[in-house]
Formats: sequence, C-alpha cells, structure tokens
Amino acid sequence: MDHPLADRIRPQALDEVVGQKHLLGPDALLRRFIEKGTDANMVFYGPSGTGKTTIANIIAKRTHRTLYRLNATTASLQDIKDIISDVGTLMAPGGVLLYLDEIQYFNKKQQQSLLEFMENGSITLIASTTENPYFYVYAALLSRSTVFEFKPVTASDVRPAVDRALALVKSESPLPLSWEAEVPGYIAQACGGDVRKAMNAVELLYEAAASVDGTLLMTLADAQQVSQRSAMRYDRGGDAMYDLASALMKSLRGSDPDAALHYLARFLEAGDLITPCRRLLCSASEDVGMAYPQAISIVKSCVDTAMQLGLPEAQLPLAHAAILLATAPKSNSVISAIGAAWGDVRRGRTGSVPRELQNVHADSTGQEREQNYQYPHDFPSHWVRQQYLPDELAGTTYYVYGDNKTEQAARAYWDKIKGQ
Repeated sequence: MDHPLADRIRPQALDEVVGQKHLLGPDALLRRFIEKGTDANMVFYGPSGTGKTTIANIIAKRTHRTLYRLNATTASLQDIKDIISDVGTLMAPGGVLLYLDEIQYFNKKQQQSLLEFMENGSITLIASTTENPYFYVYAALLSRSTVFEFKPVTASDVRPAVDRALALVKSESPLPLSWEAEVPGYIAQACGGDVRKAMNAVELLYEAAASVDGTLLMTLADAQQVSQRSAMRYDRGGDAMYDLASALMKSLRGSDPDAALHYLARFLEAGDLITPCRRLLCSASEDVGMAYPQAISIVKSCVDTAMQLGLPEAQLPLAHAAILLATAPKSNSVISAIGAAWGDVRRGRTGSVPRELQNVHADSTGQEREQNYQYPHDFPSHWVRQQYLPDELAGTTYYVYGDNKTEQAARAYWDKIKGQ
C-alpha cells in the first residue's frame, strides 16, 4: 500500500466517477466534450473531493496529451516556463494538458503567462478552484475557458465508493478483515460530500483496526472518531462561509426557526461567532424592522452576551436571537425606505436644505436672520405642517408603512393627527 487509498481507487472511466450527474450524465455537456476528445480550456469549480482531479486524468487519457500537474499554492512562474519549454519536444509531442489546482492562488502575472499558449493551442488548461472563479480568475483567462461547477456528493452516491474501498483493503489485508454493519453508511454520511475524506477515513480505520481472535475489526466507535467534524465545509472568508451566512439570513427572513438554528449551529461548530452575529444584527433591522422595533435591542443584547460568554455558552443567547427573529412578524419597510432615499442621493437628487431647517447663524451684518421655523412642540399633538425636504424633492415618499400591526397602528395615529 505505497500509494494512498484515494489514488489507488481513483476512477479510470466516466461511469465510475461518483456523483456529478449534471456534468457526466448521458447528455451532459462535459461528458460530450470528453467523449469527443475536446481540447477546450476548462475551469472546474467546486468543493474538494468531488472529482475534479479524477476527471482531468480521464481527459488526459482521452486526448493523448502529456499531463502536467501544478498546485498554485506552491508553483512559481518558473514552473510554468519549464512546462512551456517542453511544448513541441519529445516530452510533449502532442501538446500539453496542464492541470492547475487551486488557481485562485496564482497572481495576475502568473495567470497571464498562460494566455499566449492557450491561444495557439499548445497548452490546454484545466484549472480547478474551490472559490468562485468569477472573483478569483483573471478575466482574460476566464473568457477563454468554459466553467463547470462541481457539487458536493450525496451520501447515497458516496456509499458505493466506500464499499469499493472496503473491499479493496480487505483483499489487500494479510489478516481477515471485517467491519460493523453501521460503518460504511456512517463514513458515507460523515464525509460531508468529500469522497477523498471518505477514502482517507477507510484507510485510517484499516490501519487502526484492532485484532480480535486473529481478525481485524473496524468499529463504528472508531469511525466516529476518525470522521469527527469531517462533514463540516468551512473556510473563513471563502465561499462556504458566505453561503452559510446567506442561508442563515434567508432562513431568518423566511421565518424558519429550524433552518436558522441549523445554519447557526454550523457556524458554532466552525468556531465562528462574528459572522452569525453580524447576520442576526442585520436581520433585526432589514427583515423584522418596524414590525417589532424592540427586536434590534434584544438581538444586540444577545450578541453582546454571546461575545462575553464565548463558546460553548454563546450558543444560548445566539439561539435566543435566531428563534426570536425567525418567529417575529416581518417588515422590510426600513430597508426599502433607506434604499429609496439613498438612491435619490446617488442620482444627484438633493437640493438645498430649506431655510427653515438650516442651523441658526448670523449673516454678514451680524444680525440673526429670520428662519420662520415652526417648533412642533408648540402645537397640538406636537405636530405642525411644514416642508422638511428640499424644494426639488417636495412631496417625495420614501417610507411606506408595512402591513403589520405595529406599523399600521402608527399609520392610524398619524393619519388622525395630520387629518388624512
């Protein structure tokens, strides 16, 4: 067993690849590309352990091109130049297929160095990235490539790969090997859609298997320890973090406390308090807003308490805030109102502050100028009709009362006072 199990069991044909039916199904575009021996440049985007490297290997065999591998975390510009120098030689007579892993770590100059050779066809590039390529890959390189998104593999798709891996290590084992019935299913579920993690878990379990009466036994308890936290996909500042933040915010907005708690728990498991706290604070104004104005104060108190407590106790006030926001009445009148007002300002719709509202100050003669400002507290119900917006915006409405109980009560109050 000189090579890792994940490499020894790597699929050699498209039909052996786990998952990715949207890319490799009978009529899928990527499958047609591969079967026709295409030399198109591609960017594979998706989580690790979902088949990107495997498919690059299959493409290399189909196209009969020399396959070079580089990892952008360690490769340099000289590495690219060395590969380019092989083009047209006996080292790569049919051209080069360059598999560049983690391309997001290449700077602009390194990515640009590939363009000329991609243009003339001497290099076919397959780049992979776990981050959104439209943010991290140089636009000129991206425009010459086709982007394919890989999805996390489901547990039901991983299970056959786990079964094959177990069968392989059993056939290679010098001693009889067995495992508890729950082990394969647990590994498939706990790997979090990463087939490589599942293969590594099988390999570690085999190496740690205890001998019972001359038979090696792989237990569920060992599988749980090996797979601990492995289902978590989280990279602070990466796509996974922003996806979770978006899911938490939308679950709060959608009034689903169970989903909100699920995504909150994933942040807690990753040890990230800052991101969910920001989303909770934002949701209090953006999604609950004037329907329950006290929510922002309560959530702020929960966030402050969580930050003082730290994990694991921080889970309690943050769960309190999440449940409160998810079950509270909703109104987006606040974000709609400020969005409309800010939009006018950005478009240049401003105008001068009405004289009545300007700060009291002296003119050139040293005399205080008459402003004719009417002090609302001098009038019944503390209100008097006067213009507050600039002349250019007079009569503009930004805030529209929401259809919830709180805002409709406020509307009724002011309609009565203003005689509307």
